[in-house]
Amino acid sequence: MEITTRDYKRSNVIRVTGRVDASTYSQLEEKLNEYIENGQAHLVLEMDGTEYLSSAGVRVLISAQKALKPRGGRLALSQPSARVRDVLDLAGLEVLFPIYDTTVAALASE
Repeated sequence: MEITTRDYKRSNVIRVTGRVDASTYSQLEEKLNEYIENGQAHLVLEMDGTEYLSSAGVRVLISAQKALKPRGGRLALSQPSARVRDVLDLAGLEVLFPIYDTTVAALASE
């Protein structure tokens, strides 16, 4: 898994490529927590390059959303791959995250 970031004035984009599974989820968790602990309220996960999302990865997303919500923030997903969409749909979690077809749309919604 590879994580790259782009910081903007009102939001931060975290691009996740590869597999988010039992051996890599902690890297994503650390990156999200880094932004949350630094006071960021709006995060966008760019997931068009995410090949796989395990239950451990889903737990990380839910935890981040729970941490951001009391601050008036949120974790939005942009360009999720078909596999990521399938996981969220099967788990009934698509209602927890705003999902956008493009990163530009996700950033514009902040």
